[in-house]
Amino acid sequence: MPDVKVRKFLVAVEEIHHEGGPAAAVPPRRGAVLAVIENPYAGAYHADIQPFMDDLKPLGLAMARKLLAARGGDPKSIEGYGKGAIVGEAGELEHAALWHAPGGYAMRDVLGGAKAIVPSTKKVGGPGTRLDIPVTHVNASYVRSHFDAIEVGIPDAPKANEMVVALVMTTGPRVHARAGGLAASDIKGEDGLR
Repeated sequence: MPDVKVRKFLVAVEEIHHEGGPAAAVPPRRGAVLAVIENPYAGAYHADIQPFMDDLKPLGLAMARKLLAARGGDPKSIEGYGKGAIVGEAGELEHAALWHAPGGYAMRDVLGGAKAIVPSTKKVGGPGTRLDIPVTHVNASYVRSHFDAIEVGIPDAPKANEMVVALVMTTGPRVHARAGGLAASDIKGEDGLR
């Protein structure tokens, strides 16, 4: 399998002060890193596509490090995460699934062994396609205050023979979280759920 061919990266970080309620004492920050890459399987059916997951591992680590650096570089400041991929029209949904392991394990590694599964989403679409990437707490998926989503996309991607792969991270709960459930301060950290 050839090396992963990257056309471009996009890194975005937002800081949320309020959503109509009181201003947050410490505004949560949400960020995303996206890479537009060539899809080596575009245009034809290939039975064996799993080798590309190994090829994507270095890209996953580079992207997780890039996003963490844009967020200040402290892995302990990250409380939520997610991942996703958009495949161009000459590809298939299963090509996006190849991002699950490289993207997820990269973030868990860079964040020091986060315990929760990294939520994910994927779709097939053309340039400008938007994707809502789900977010959960990095150590306990049942922490309701951290259930969120970050919308990502790039105006000129993916082209038919490309994929957009994305990672997202947050520094805390939704700015006015008050829907109850397991609190982050009550995480046991035993199984990635609670």
